[in-house]
Amino acid sequence: MKVKIRNSNKKYAKKTGFRTRQKTAGGRKVNKRQRARHGSF
Repeated sequence: MKVKIRNSNKKYAKKTGFRTRQKTAGGRKVNKRQRARHGSF
């Protein structure tokens, strides 16, 4: 099956680490939520 997604987008979509999430306002919100739920991670 061919994934209908441009390579550059795929590369961007792959970046799901903590540091990457910290780089955007939305990502920081996600990290904050994670920390609240599970303690430090």
